[in-house]
Amino acid sequence: MASTTIVKQVDIRNRRASFEYAFLETYTAGLVLTGTEIKSIRQGKVNLQDAYCLFLGDELYIRQMSISTYTEGTYNNHEPLRDRKLLMTKRELRKLTENLKDQGLTIVPVRLYTNPRGFAKLDIALAKGKKLYDKRESIKERDTARNLQRGNYDD
Repeated sequence: MASTTIVKQVDIRNRRASFEYAFLETYTAGLVLTGTEIKSIRQGKVNLQDAYCLFLGDELYIRQMSISTYTEGTYNNHEPLRDRKLLMTKRELRKLTENLKDQGLTIVPVRLYTNPRGFAKLDIALAKGKKLYDKRESIKERDTARNLQRGNYDD
């Protein structure tokens, strides 16, 4: 009889990114992690707030993604802010490099989650920075939606 292990689903979102940027395209990438990093991710100890993606050579890396040190880790513990390689197909990487040549575009992490097999996946987005008036519009839409949900919408 096969044993089934229950993997706790992790879903960490970068809410600030959706406020600061307008997403043009989204991609899903795998991550190259060490043992203590995946254990910390499964505990939910990740901060995507200041993280961004960049190309080093032909490979895509995520920088400034903070994965807290694993509490049970010994001398094998990882560096919390190290650069981590993202795993994507060559076609996707080529498409991203072509799109990044446009002025004002960047790659930001949107969501970190674990798939049903227990692997950590990162949703990244090709994004363009919002102007101040776009941010005000986002705040206005969010407030309107909240008021409608509460049922006390007053104009």
